[in-house]
Amino acid sequence: PPMAAHFILTDYVAAALATAEYDKLDDGSYSGRIPNCPGVLAFAPTLAACRDELHSTLEDWLLLGFKLGHPIPVIGEIDLNGKPIHEPVDAL
Repeated sequence: PPMAAHFILTDYVAAALATAEYDKLDDGSYSGRIPNCPGVLAFAPTLAACRDELHSTLEDWLLLGFKLGHPIPVIGEIDLNGKPIHEPVDAL
């Protein structure tokens, strides 16, 4: 059988969302956050909508972090902070 494809970003997002914490607010709506990812917050009228919003916010946060070169927290042993590999000049 062919080897299953491994999608590290998908795995990272799933692992991060598994750590999410949700609260029901006084007005009946929900807030959600991912503790290891500062600023990844969501607010929505239902828990399902809050989960979806948190997922979207996490993806945007990751893309911005990559673009700006910010360190990304290691979650579930998944480290997205790969160091660039530089080939020696004489290998060219």
